[in-house]
Amino acid sequence: MTAPGAVWVRRAYYYCGRCRQGFLPYDEALGLVDEVSPGLMPLVALAGTLLPFADASQDLRRRFAGVRLSASTVLRDTEGEGERLRARQKAGRMVEPTRPEPHWTAAREGEQPAAYVGLDAFSVPLQGVGAGTADHRMLYTALLYTPGKEHPRYLVDFELDALAEQVRAPARALGVSRVGDLIAITDGGNGLEEALRRHLAENLRTILDWYHAAEHLGDFAKVWHGEDAAACTQWQTQAKTILYEQGGEALLTYLQALALPADASAQVREELRKLIGYFTNNRHRTDYPAYRRQGWDIGSGPTEAGCKIIGERLKGSGMRWVEDGAVTVASLRAWYVSGGKVWDGFWAQPRRRAG
Repeated sequence: MTAPGAVWVRRAYYYCGRCRQGFLPYDEALGLVDEVSPGLMPLVALAGTLLPFADASQDLRRRFAGVRLSASTVLRDTEGEGERLRARQKAGRMVEPTRPEPHWTAAREGEQPAAYVGLDAFSVPLQGVGAGTADHRMLYTALLYTPGKEHPRYLVDFELDALAEQVRAPARALGVSRVGDLIAITDGGNGLEEALRRHLAENLRTILDWYHAAEHLGDFAKVWHGEDAAACTQWQTQAKTILYEQGGEALLTYLQALALPADASAQVREELRKLIGYFTNNRHRTDYPAYRRQGWDIGSGPTEAGCKIIGERLKGSGMRWVEDGAVTVASLRAWYVSGGKVWDGFWAQPRRRAG
């Protein structure tokens, strides 16, 4: 690694003939990893967080004063820093932002919660034995954010329960001392709400994402009315209006009383049965009129946006990941998406004591 004006450091190198390993004791004192200095490491990890490793190494070499790093070095260092971040998070040791974030402790208006929590997932392409393809696996993404959508905190993990448990520590660190001050917004995905209730509180207030609920109504309308676009739109608008203005209980009453024509297909009848089951299972979190009166969010847009931005790094053309590599890079990406104050705060944490 060379750069104009670089400072060259000579240090002793020791080689063990028995274990055939080399050792540079002074590297540890200097904080060097792969001969990368502590000052350069944030840049290396940032490049690996934002770009494919090969592109990151080339971009570093081209843009940053002649610094030369291989793609394998960027990969190792990015994954290493991601693992360091994950170890802190799993241990419940929070990263302090470099500057205060006053919106977390500001007084709330009316019935606004201290924070919202979101939980969603996206699929990651995995690499199998011998660099072959393997099944995708869902990577779960959790989000904490203020009512004004400031100061988000994103966390990721392949294990749903492990991720839900990790939400507790940052919530506490951000000043959310009571679970009653939280509101969770999720789609109807299996296990998401239950995981949050297991690891935060059984009485956690939850809201079904409005857009997912409305999408279910639209899907049924298409099955029922087929090519009749006008009838499809008319029914969907009517059902969505009931849900939005009167809530899930009123919609259930409407759906249960729905009289299908005698010639309705078995598919239409089955889809209606499933639609009724969906809103029955979610009836406790579809009181949208009450939520709107209190000024609460009813959409999981911030969480879905985070999944998209984090997922972009893992789902590039031809990419396949081993699980450990995917989750460590995604963790750094999630922390970067959480904002410059906490990203810089992570690098400001002491790494090791100088000798």
